[in-house]
Amino acid sequence: MLTELAIATAMVMATVMVHAVGLLVLNEFSYAVTREEHREGIHPLSVRGVAMIMALVLGLFVVHGLEIWLYATLYLELGAVEGLRHAVYFSTQTYAAIGYSDEAIAHDWKLIAAIEGINGLLLIGWSTAFFVTIMGRFGRH
Repeated sequence: MLTELAIATAMVMATVMVHAVGLLVLNEFSYAVTREEHREGIHPLSVRGVAMIMALVLGLFVVHGLEIWLYATLYLELGAVEGLRHAVYFSTQTYAAIGYSDEAIAHDWKLIAAIEGINGLLLIGWSTAFFVTIMGRFGRH
């Protein structure tokens, strides 16, 4: 159990770092667009405004995707699941706290999957707060 907790803690720290860097990059992007919006009078519902929003959403998907793939890679390396497709599917279901099946992962690594679910919920919540903040900032004149 201590090994599982140590690995899970390392994964939480790694995904938090990935998430923080990803949100910092997306924040810088949104500031650049917002400055341009104010300088040039771009309306938030213009093609450029909507493109910025879509780019932010895509960026958030990329950040979450990287975190999901980190867990999937871990499961493969540990031999906790069989096959890349299964590892990515299991990790996606677990990360989003949708749930899959305890039978889908080796018994010795179930605790890591449970912690991935909590980790994913926190990171998705962080992304939601970030996106709401950006949207509140966008379009203010």
